[in-house]
Amino acid sequence: MDIYKLGIKPLLFSGLKTDPELIHRNTLKCLHWLDSHPKNLLAISLLHSLEASCCIKDSRLEQTLWGHKFSNPLGLAAGFDKDGIAAGIWHKIGFGFAELGTVTFHPQSGNPPPRLFRLLEDEAVLNRMGFNNQGSEVLQQNLKQREKQFAIPMGINLGKSKITPLETAAEDYLGSFQRLQNLGNYFVINVSSPNTPGLRSLQNSQQLSSILEAIQQENQGQKPILVKIAPDLEWEAIASVLELAKMYQLAGIIATNTTIRKDCLKTSIITATGNPVMQEAGGISGKPLRDRATEVIRFIWQQTEGQLPIIGVGGIFTPEDAWEKITAGASLIQVYTGLVYEGPWMIERILKGLLGKLEEHGFENIGDAIGSGR
Repeated sequence: MDIYKLGIKPLLFSGLKTDPELIHRNTLKCLHWLDSHPKNLLAISLLHSLEASCCIKDSRLEQTLWGHKFSNPLGLAAGFDKDGIAAGIWHKIGFGFAELGTVTFHPQSGNPPPRLFRLLEDEAVLNRMGFNNQGSEVLQQNLKQREKQFAIPMGINLGKSKITPLETAAEDYLGSFQRLQNLGNYFVINVSSPNTPGLRSLQNSQQLSSILEAIQQENQGQKPILVKIAPDLEWEAIASVLELAKMYQLAGIIATNTTIRKDCLKTSIITATGNPVMQEAGGISGKPLRDRATEVIRFIWQQTEGQLPIIGVGGIFTPEDAWEKITAGASLIQVYTGLVYEGPWMIERILKGLLGKLEEHGFENIGDAIGSGR
């Protein structure tokens, strides 16, 4: 029985109508408590129950990327655990990897609230959080003080501080990378959030090139470096990013971030503000993003002839959504908004569904399915 969908979600979404950001904050506090009390009997019992009901272990879902073993292709997207306070928990609910951040060099409070809205008719979220986080130095401390290695690969998503001018963005990204480079399994250059002024302009070749140059000079091939792109880029602009990926020997692309397109939404008014959704700033995630994200994945796979690993994200709620992105060319997939709407037991459903798809199509393992639907 899925107690989240049957009881918790209706209470929070329709009954109490609780502020989404408050729910998120309190959820992280609870997960942090579980993560930081490994010897507490209640914590042990709760984590054991989560693991027993959410985790699926099957060698057919395993693959190795960038020298790291992924027990399954489903990961937690950036934005959920920005400061890494629950980093040791994510494998307990079935994720094969997790991505921390987005983190910036300087701590910042983000944009003024309200800044997170559920669009229930669209099964979507509108967010304009603005990279609220405690800064890369605090994330460094949080990860350094851990007694045990993580059970799953851990990515770190890097963004630009709002107070840093666009002209010195490379130094800002580099500063965070220098603090964290020994603490993550892979790193993501996030130049695609719509909620930091001017950030998306860093996707153009000249500015992105300066960031990648600085990071790779410091990196010296030690860590996999990926770039996260927006779904709203034209094909020519995506092709330019792929040229830079080849030039700077990037390990992969994350496709995609949130979209600024709001013309296809069913929601017309944001209840919390009373304003038309078209007038509200921020990026849209969830089901409205699903098809475009898949199109971008397929384009990247075709342009690179399957030689550049892709992490697919955007609108994954069901096993069918996950399968569509994998067969379009994604080696790994991530969820965030789907997790909000479907709850933690979606992870088990998606992984079981993927195993069923492998059997249905006669594939021996998940690697065989990647790009098979192109």
